[in-house]
Amino acid sequence: MKKKLNGIVWGVLLVIVGVLLALDSLNIVGNVDLFFDGWWTVFIIVPCAVGLFTERDKKGNLIGLLVGVGLLLACQDVFDFDLLWKLFVPLLIIVFGGSILIKSFKNNETVKIIKEIKSNETGARSVCAVFGGADVRPENEEFNGAELTAVFGGVDCDLRNAVIEKDCVIEATAIFGGVDILLPKNVNVKTNSNSLFGGVSDKQRQNSEENTITVYINGTAVFGGIEIK
Repeated sequence: MKKKLNGIVWGVLLVIVGVLLALDSLNIVGNVDLFFDGWWTVFIIVPCAVGLFTERDKKGNLIGLLVGVGLLLACQDVFDFDLLWKLFVPLLIIVFGGSILIKSFKNNETVKIIKEIKSNETGARSVCAVFGGADVRPENEEFNGAELTAVFGGVDCDLRNAVIEKDCVIEATAIFGGVDILLPKNVNVKTNSNSLFGGVSDKQRQNSEENTITVYINGTAVFGGIEIK
């Protein structure tokens, strides 16, 4: 869907540009200045605007759209570049904090289930990788959940040979790092995520109605990524 919409948007945009250039060359319309001050911001604004409608995690696209529009306005001398850079960090904090507040107040069934499972959870593993790497590979061992944290590092959690007999929760945090989670095919996956210039991806996973066990992943990615395979 994303690729299709991106193609449509860029295709229409290029067609319009081509038509305007042709009309200008034939002197049918007045002088058309396509390379206005800040024209390059279109390559920031358009993809981010499309992403707001096609991607699940919209915070990064919203920030990108606001930055693109801000740069365009600065190029048009609506306000100074210095003011834009001063507002950039506060904008990041406001958007990220606001998204957390919205999720906190929303009636999210997945969040409720995660809280309920964690309140009764015992034996969860805790793994933290800071400026380094860590592996979690239980072989024929019972798995009851985990807390995985990667800060300027990486965590690989391979549960394909683990024994998962009941619903469990994986808390995954990636800050300028990455967390990879590999799960067996006989479990379903449900995610809840908060991301800032990062994301949680489970595109390769296919849930099945035949699976009776669900692994819930509560992910936080800040300039990092969490990938579920």
